Amino acid sequence: MDNSHDIDVTNALIATTLDSMKGYREAAEHSESAQHKQFFREMSEERSQVAADLQAHVRALGGEAEDESSTSGAAHRTWVDLKAAVTGRDEKAIVNEVERGEDYIKEKFEGAMKDDDLSAQTRGAIEKCFGSIRKGHERASAMKHAMA
Repeated sequence: MDNSHDIDVTNALIATTLDSMKGYREAAEHSESAQHKQFFREMSEERSQVAADLQAHVRALGGEAEDESSTSGAAHRTWVDLKAAVTGRDEKAIVNEVERGEDYIKEKFEGAMKDDDLSAQTRGAIEKCFGSIRKGHERASAMKHAMA
């Protein structure tokens, strides 16, 4: 059986998830708010776990799991914008960029789950990880609205 499509889709999600993990780590390092720092650290760890789960799935499919974040595309740009926000140490800008990153990763996972060419096994692995992504998105969104 050819698992190349499942592997490619899952590896793309891994790269996006690693971007997210790094972005949260960056936000935690530069946030002035103890509450935000804690949230960003938790989310970085959670995204690390999501990436590890997806990497294990790719290996189970017989593929070479992605272990680098993306260096191009919208996810990378989102986290570059975050870097600009943290450099300015603007707490509201940091939270806004984190939430934008959350919109992006949620969209990527939703798109993958709509892919009719994925095997049921891969769709299940992605859906399992999506619970964490959705929860992170909701928490980041609530944080943004609390600051508004």
